[in-house]
Amino acid sequence: MEIVILDGVDAVDRTAADIVERTVRSTHVSIPVLGLATGSTPVGTYRELARRHREEGLSFSHCRAFLLDEYIGLARSAEQSYFSFIRENFVDHVDLDDAAVFSPDGEAHDIAAEAQRYDAAIAAAGGIDVQILGIGTDGHIGFNEPGSSLRSRTRVKTLTEQTRTDNARFFDSPEAVPHHVLTQGLGTIDEARHLVLIATGESKAEAVAAAVEGPLSAHCPASVIQWHPHVSVLLDDAAASSLALAEYYRYAYANKPRWQHL
Repeated sequence: MEIVILDGVDAVDRTAADIVERTVRSTHVSIPVLGLATGSTPVGTYRELARRHREEGLSFSHCRAFLLDEYIGLARSAEQSYFSFIRENFVDHVDLDDAAVFSPDGEAHDIAAEAQRYDAAIAAAGGIDVQILGIGTDGHIGFNEPGSSLRSRTRVKTLTEQTRTDNARFFDSPEAVPHHVLTQGLGTIDEARHLVLIATGESKAEAVAAAVEGPLSAHCPASVIQWHPHVSVLLDDAAASSLALAEYYRYAYANKPRWQHL
């Protein structure tokens, strides 16, 4: 796990975009598979990738993408659905084929079967090459709330009131936020080849510290990344403010070998 503390949100967004671009341009991967997070955290990264597509010729036409999660019972056409969100904030601005962007179906008649189908679809695509992640104030990744099994698969989760409150800004009222979601499990997420966790702002500082320096525990689901062999945690100063080893992380990154990528 590499923890990188950067000078501001823009630097975090650019660095995350660098990692995605390297995967997309890799000659070792014929069909890059991207894991896309939703919510406000990755929007800056998506804007930067769209700029590179528009101004620098970065193409996503050969890629596939899978979303982390979706609300249950919310129509895909709803502006708050993650199906709509990822198109509005990323897919519609690049040359990624809309038919190559997959998400859990929160309107499926058999939600349990849909969860199994989604995991199988990721496996059939060869697995995810790079997975973008945010982190909730309670330490969730995807919608794996505290108490989630560290080996869980795609399944139904009940959102905490804190998460519903955090997401209420996207809805007309807090009461309109669905109680249930279909989310990739921690075990599913852990199978991606490279995890890129982005966090900015002081409100994420305690969750970040618990995830990267605390014990491996279902109490902080994001701590599961400590198990993964290739994780890049990209932070601004505010999100890094509760880290005990922040100065070491800065020192290590400043002295990183030039040939070693994130």
